[in-house]
Amino acid sequence: MQDTHISLAHGNGGRYMRELIDEIFARHLANPDLDVHADAVPIDINGGEVLFTTDGFTVQPLEFPGGDIGSLAVHGTTNDLAVAGAIPKYLSLNAFIEEGLEIALLERIVKSLAQTAAAIGVKVVAGDTKVLRRGEGGGLYLATTGVGIRSGHLLGMGNIKNGDAIIVSGPVGDHGIAVMLAREEFGLRGDIQSDAASVLNLTQAAMQHEGLRFMRDPTRGGLATVCSELHRATGMGVRLTQASLPVRDPVQSVCDMLGYDPMYLACEGRVVAVVEPSQARHLLETWRSLEEGQGAAIIGHVDSSIQHVLLETEIGGERILEELEDDPLPRIC
Repeated sequence: MQDTHISLAHGNGGRYMRELIDEIFARHLANPDLDVHADAVPIDINGGEVLFTTDGFTVQPLEFPGGDIGSLAVHGTTNDLAVAGAIPKYLSLNAFIEEGLEIALLERIVKSLAQTAAAIGVKVVAGDTKVLRRGEGGGLYLATTGVGIRSGHLLGMGNIKNGDAIIVSGPVGDHGIAVMLAREEFGLRGDIQSDAASVLNLTQAAMQHEGLRFMRDPTRGGLATVCSELHRATGMGVRLTQASLPVRDPVQSVCDMLGYDPMYLACEGRVVAVVEPSQARHLLETWRSLEEGQGAAIIGHVDSSIQHVLLETEIGGERILEELEDDPLPRIC
């Protein structure tokens, strides 16, 4: 392509749009199942129950320490399948591109998306592009659909019982703080990297434990929101121990300076698992044996004697974690 920036003509269905699709999207996402000229494509599904998910991504800035909107779209969608016990197989990709976006930036993002998908073993097999007028979008929005296969035991909040242990696979809040710092809104700088990554190794290892009840990735709203969802769905409370919560020192320092609570900050490469108490230590050791789970910790348990999410603080007090109402960090994923 000779153009350096996106124009409305790149979305009109003519030559410019064909060149955009062929020279950026098709070139980087090429695989035997992708036909950019077809209205629909067949996919080969064998070996288990089909799981289906969809997601959208509006993160700002488009590139941030540890990732970009392209890699985030793949991780976010495939992680939703992974925590449901599935192995991701296929993705569709819709790109909403704002007029004026630098084509070199778009190509970097699509290349990153393709590399991330290849690393996970998932294929992009369908998609669409639209160009928005200048000022009507945030540079680039992505929407994805994911298809995966599940062959293990069924997970769900209905399986959760009183006393079940709650485990998180690593430090929380990294993604939210990394994106916030990249915006440079508060004059702060740091080397905090987003935790955006595939959780497939973690979830597949957890699926080998018969006592596993449920898994969730704590994205928007963070760990506290997952616990609130557990409480609402089961009618039982959740008791957490602050001293057990893994939070990196730089993340905690930024939170202390700006008044954020890491419990509510988005993660993009973590798993929260609810497991039978007798299996908790075994699952913890399994996760810690993996590179992705070296920071895993047992952080609390389900407690039917309370009717809220309760955090036992390091100074011996107790704090109720309310359901999130406002948005401390908008456009974080």
